[in-house]
Amino acid sequence: MCKTKMAINASTPKSTTPRSKRTTQTPTTPSSSSSPKPTRASTTITRATTKTKTSSFSDNPSTSYAGSTGFHLSTDTSISSRTSLTSLRNSLPENPNIYDFSEICSATNNFPSKRCSSSTPCWRCTLRNSDVIIFQRKFRRKLQTQQLQELLSTICRSHHVSIVKLLGVSISGEHIYLVYEFVNGANLSDCLRNARNVHYTVLSTWISRMQVATDLAHGIDYIHNKTGLNFNLVHNHIKSSAIVVTEPEFNARVCHFGAAQLCGEAVEIDSKNLGEITEEEDRSVRSKEFEGVRGYMSPEFQATGVATQMSDVYAFGVVMLELLSGEEPLKFRFDEKRREFVRISVIESAKEAVAAVDGGGVEGKLRMWVDRRLKDSFPVDVAEKLTRVALDCVHLDPDKRPNMGRVAGKISTLYLKSKNWSDNMKLPDMSFFIGP
Repeated sequence: MCKTKMAINASTPKSTTPRSKRTTQTPTTPSSSSSPKPTRASTTITRATTKTKTSSFSDNPSTSYAGSTGFHLSTDTSISSRTSLTSLRNSLPENPNIYDFSEICSATNNFPSKRCSSSTPCWRCTLRNSDVIIFQRKFRRKLQTQQLQELLSTICRSHHVSIVKLLGVSISGEHIYLVYEFVNGANLSDCLRNARNVHYTVLSTWISRMQVATDLAHGIDYIHNKTGLNFNLVHNHIKSSAIVVTEPEFNARVCHFGAAQLCGEAVEIDSKNLGEITEEEDRSVRSKEFEGVRGYMSPEFQATGVATQMSDVYAFGVVMLELLSGEEPLKFRFDEKRREFVRISVIESAKEAVAAVDGGGVEGKLRMWVDRRLKDSFPVDVAEKLTRVALDCVHLDPDKRPNMGRVAGKISTLYLKSKNWSDNMKLPDMSFFIGP
């Protein structure tokens, strides 16, 4: 800041002449060798720029530090800085709300039968002048209003570009209604599998799928390791239908953030910090049937019903294999020879493809396993490494599964390699002239 002030004083010399008289004076024949004195217009711009720096420092220290290097910003730069600060401030999460149930009923028009999803009851509506989507889930334990407000405010402190923002909740009977911001896009399951045309997919390029994988990895890594809270968060709802893909950059955003804690699915985490759940309540919650999606549940989650971060890693690995192959996690095919239905798992098919490469065979098995709608246009070495990372995530032993921070780092490296491959594959702009 001292350098900036000295630079301003050096460019604007002090004078004892009154300001009104100094502005009316005109310089005599200026010399071409000496530098001219700054006029009133330049002095005014310098002062305006300095004022903008001071106001920016109060809003964002990083912006002020970038502007304190002695350079004089123009008016357009100052306006763009204020615009970026405003957009950043608007993107930050607002204070969480506990909505009245009558307000939810009025916004959803008393919960019509037409819903946005067939698996989870949800409705898109306008609530307090915001375009939102409301999910209905079972409320597995009772919380007082103050306790719910504390837990909700704790969870809503977390905010990431790859996570759909939670705005508030409402409770009625045995159900809790989670209010999220509405993100215009399509879920990953619909992007990979089009019911009307099985040969078409929105994610038709390799770089688009790597973009989805990178955003998803960093979003879950933020939930597990980078929220800054005093307890570990668990998502417990990672699946392809809970991931929204937006255009035009094919960015992915994770839905249902905080639902496991607010609904009481991660009881062992909340009870340790809130201290509001007794052993009888904990036993009653564990005795209830837990919800899960077939194909995404880890073996230990199926056995105990307890959601952990390692079960999230397992579900993430399944989504990665689903993203690579374009197939469902589990499907059944009728075998005419056996005259029975045979279950086909994307995990088993991926293991066979990688085993063929490890056995010294050619990479044709892996190429055939990767989604054919990519038209064999992808870097095989990157696809093989990403498949191995996904298989490490779905290891049967939860202790041998990698941490999401390590997974996100590996996928980021693979994304950079895919970006270089995509840039090299682009043909340069050339013009041809055919003439005699």
